[in-house]
Amino acid sequence: MRTLAVALACRERQTDSSVARIAWIERLLSTYASITAKRAYARFVDAARHAPSVQEVVLKRHLARHSASDFGGAHGFDRITTYAEFTRRVPIAGYEAFAPYVARLRRGDLRALLGPRQRVLMFALTSGTTAEPKYIPVTREFLRSYQRGWNAWGVKTILDHPNSFFRGIVQITSPMRDHETEAGIPCGAITGLLAAFQKRLVRKYYVAPLAVADIRDAAAKYYTIMRLAAPRDVSFLVTANPTTLLRLARVADERKESLIRDVRDGTLSRELDVPDAVRHALAPRLRPDPTAAARLHALAERHGALRPADYWNLSFIAHWTGGTMGLYRRFFAPWYGDVPVRDIGLLASEGRMSVPIEDGTPSGVLDVTMQFFEFIPADAYGTPRPPVLRCHELHHGEEYFVLLTNATGLCRYDIGDRVRVTGWFGPTPMIEFLSKGAHTSSLVGEKLTEDQVVEAMGRAVGPDDPAVEGFVLSPRFDETPYYALYLDADAHAARSRDDRATLANRLDEALGAINVEYASKRETERLDPVRLVVLPAGFLRRRDADRRAAATCRAEQFKHQFLLPRPGMDADWVANQSDAHDATIVPFVGAR
Repeated sequence: MRTLAVALACRERQTDSSVARIAWIERLLSTYASITAKRAYARFVDAARHAPSVQEVVLKRHLARHSASDFGGAHGFDRITTYAEFTRRVPIAGYEAFAPYVARLRRGDLRALLGPRQRVLMFALTSGTTAEPKYIPVTREFLRSYQRGWNAWGVKTILDHPNSFFRGIVQITSPMRDHETEAGIPCGAITGLLAAFQKRLVRKYYVAPLAVADIRDAAAKYYTIMRLAAPRDVSFLVTANPTTLLRLARVADERKESLIRDVRDGTLSRELDVPDAVRHALAPRLRPDPTAAARLHALAERHGALRPADYWNLSFIAHWTGGTMGLYRRFFAPWYGDVPVRDIGLLASEGRMSVPIEDGTPSGVLDVTMQFFEFIPADAYGTPRPPVLRCHELHHGEEYFVLLTNATGLCRYDIGDRVRVTGWFGPTPMIEFLSKGAHTSSLVGEKLTEDQVVEAMGRAVGPDDPAVEGFVLSPRFDETPYYALYLDADAHAARSRDDRATLANRLDEALGAINVEYASKRETERLDPVRLVVLPAGFLRRRDADRRAAATCRAEQFKHQFLLPRPGMDADWVANQSDAHDATIVPFVGAR
């Protein structure tokens, strides 16, 4: 939204001389902002129309920038002149291959992965395949590229919804400084950095200032956001996970009496766990507003609930809708009404991959200006020498796994995202996110892997306990999703009912200790605790025997599946009366 800054600056110079003059100026500003925004979006379109040549330039720029790094020297960056040479010298690799170089970056040895005159602004934290999170370096050039992608997305979305101009924005961010590396470099969420570097005149329309990100208690954070937002003229909400928006709406309704009282009195409830520094930063925004409070009270009385659909006139809502995220749409209408939804695009700590340009679809134009893309056909993923295609070589309707070469020194980086080509924007593919790797589950972005699940169970019960073999963890979709822990009664005969429930709690805690994204989603109440399901004796053993008999691989290659990657794969386990009629479901609520 950088391109709107000029328009917003002009708006600040408005005077109160007359309502007519303000209205005239706003019409003029809207026209000027629209023209400026259209020019910025035209530059994005032009790049997409020339994707092959743009991608060549991006690759050469990234290689040249880091050719003097130790990684670049080891792979002969300075001798790469063609794409064929690039693929010959640089292998496809996951995070584990870069981890030693990143470890040196964390200690301040920037030459490990970066070229001269580079600076690491922060490390974005995201879940890895082990207990150690991934530390993704964020440089200034990387940040600029990320911002350009957001600008293209924001410009197109606002142009499509012109009544969103000059109105309040609810943007939910997390702190960029969770902790620091040995060299004093902050580590945290990239959303916090992006918000901090946003133009001041754009941030003016954020109803929740940056300080709110420092509220660690989830319930207090959601309430504070809605205390600031509910009385405002909000145009749109933007966040990654739709569950966050559902939680915001529910918290405002559950605590509507307190919220309306705070709006009336210009206060923020002292019952909330909000740091004093944050309260001090919010004080100028907490002015008494009895008119807004009376309006909110009347709406709650009339409808029996306090719903965003009643107190806001939203232009659109923005969040992920691809993969399992689209399942949450069914819960939105009662809270937000029939409001357009714009997917924010496929983006991760490692970079933005797509820019959606229409409402109601997770599909977006590949962001060819940020990083160099390669793709492995899904049916060849994981093979020793898979075929690799560039963006203009893909096929409509086919599925691929994405490789990135970006501004932070990550080259031919296997991010593990499975996508489908949904169409074309000139020579640039439009893609939609399907899932993480074959052995990964992600209900709300937690990216839980089967290896993590096995390690967590080992921590919960000990490596020699039979529970390490006789269980399956399955994602369960609900308004607040959760994981079901299926235990085979045979393997857990010695355990009491209470001990089995305690096991679910210990597994939940172990998953949070191993996977930072899982911990974050639990802490922010976007995931409920693990719940226990005890299956009939021998159920999992019979299931494995059936799967082994039907498998195309040799029997000795068959592996028990500890994690189901998608919701619904367990639908017949309890519902099938002939197999699981005596299954016992034990509800369990762990500590928040």
